[in-house]
Amino acid sequence: MEPEPDQPKVAAGGGHRKHLAMLERLSKRSSSSAGAPPSDSSDASPVEAFLSRFAGAKLAAESALSACRSDDATASLAAAAAAIDNIDRLIAEASHALPPYELRAALATAADLRAAHRVAASELRPKKSFSFRNKSRNLKNPPQDHVTASPPQQPPPEQPKPSLDAILPGFGFRGKNGATFVKDLRVSNDKDGDFTLADLVSCEVYLKGKCRALYIHKLRDCRVFVGAVLGSVLIEDVQGCIFVMAAHQIRIHEARVTDFYLRVRSRPIIEDCSGVRFAPYVLNYEGIEEDLKDSGLQEETGNWANVDDFKWLKAMQSPNWCLVPEEERLQTVNISEFHEQEDDS
Repeated sequence: MEPEPDQPKVAAGGGHRKHLAMLERLSKRSSSSAGAPPSDSSDASPVEAFLSRFAGAKLAAESALSACRSDDATASLAAAAAAIDNIDRLIAEASHALPPYELRAALATAADLRAAHRVAASELRPKKSFSFRNKSRNLKNPPQDHVTASPPQQPPPEQPKPSLDAILPGFGFRGKNGATFVKDLRVSNDKDGDFTLADLVSCEVYLKGKCRALYIHKLRDCRVFVGAVLGSVLIEDVQGCIFVMAAHQIRIHEARVTDFYLRVRSRPIIEDCSGVRFAPYVLNYEGIEEDLKDSGLQEETGNWANVDDFKWLKAMQSPNWCLVPEEERLQTVNISEFHEQEDDS
């Protein structure tokens, strides 16, 4: 497979400036039309319609992140996560219609907001107080102070540490070792919501049905099989895993020696990855065709083989990813007979 040559940096910079200029014009237009009767949105081009919604979602995310410095920081952190999820869904829905420079600029903005969210979450964690304890142990025969010592001051109350649920939204499976999970989202009370897999080691996960977005964080030696994702999949810090999934958009950060079997509407994006391989989607279960059709994923686009490495800007093939050789690929995995379970053994 011949990789597509990258565009010159000058052109990319011009595209990014055009993206920012378009956002500024739409923001001014939105401000000047405040209070006016709504106009027919069909007059706007698909790109302008996307950028208008994107500008509003970006403002909501930035406002929520700014509010994380207030007293109700945990709620603001959750609101920021929801706003960034909304941005991911907007990008996923419009990815097939956006010009490449608009798509890259939007994805870069979403990545920056996600990074800012992680920083805000880390700042809420209590910091260890500085102490001279080790130094005081070396003092011999310290002078006696006849002045009445004041009682020691109480340490300030610790800020509540945000839960993993606040940082990674949605229900899901977290913090397990050697477990097997089977979940049918079609009969779940939380169907079509967000789903999270985090801090799993040597686990197998089988998800039937549809979810709105999928978040995967810190998995080791796991096998994950997923039906359909209505929006985007965000994968961070995984190693030695196998993922089989269908989604509109898939972004992969810090993956090592991991195979991905994908059906995806837009080109998969990797960043800070090495030894990752790609192959076509191989999952099957009773009703999967209907789930894929309802999610707009019934057609095989071939994008599983068109990977963008954001950390590789040269025209030659990135050394960080390749295709799984056909003789090594998984055959069709049928999970029709798998029933719901959460086995911790």
